[in-house]
Amino acid sequence: MVSSPKVIPTMKFFADTAELDDIRDLAATGLLDGVTTNPSLIAKSGRDFMEVTREICAIVDGPVSAEVVALDHATMMKEAEVLRRIADNVCIKVPLTVDGLKTCKALTDDGTMVNVTLCFSANQALLAAKAGATFVSPFVGRHDDNGMDGMDLIRDIRLIYDNYAFETEILVASVRHVVHVLESARIGADVMTAPPKVIHALFNHVLTDKGIDGFLKDWASTGQSIL
Repeated sequence: MVSSPKVIPTMKFFADTAELDDIRDLAATGLLDGVTTNPSLIAKSGRDFMEVTREICAIVDGPVSAEVVALDHATMMKEAEVLRRIADNVCIKVPLTVDGLKTCKALTDDGTMVNVTLCFSANQALLAAKAGATFVSPFVGRHDDNGMDGMDLIRDIRLIYDNYAFETEILVASVRHVVHVLESARIGADVMTAPPKVIHALFNHVLTDKGIDGFLKDWASTGQSIL
């Protein structure tokens, strides 16, 4: 009997922005797997919510989180119906509240991707997984701001999800710096979403820059040209 090849998981990189130029720039690297937005990011862009979301969905093939703004289940469902008609890769973003999780359950049962956001405890993440969330977004930066260790939260969620083989993906949000990304990868988070400036910072290292400078000086001294 021939066994199936083992599927090796990979960490997904999402951009947390509504700025189209930044998204295009990152998408051109081939390393961008999706985008997360929220009402604050849309407001910062100064553009129409539906129009911006539609354009983002056309740039990236992966999930694009578009957030409902209602607080009650019935209105969340109506807003989600409008949002998921934008494109096939729209992921409905709901808050981690009772009504948000009711909406999550209804939408995921219907085959719609859902990102449950504003998660600040492992218990909340457990509830999101039980509601069938595609993604849960624990906010590590805001956790740090309040005197707690955001990465400890990611460790707890990873342990709980692995205990019960939950399929909900841990989407590390409120990422402030490259160490958050590194620690998320060490723990085994499924996704991280970060502002473009943080993603670009992952490329940078002083020794890489120094090495390139040295190579270029040595190459210039040869007087040669590849082209």
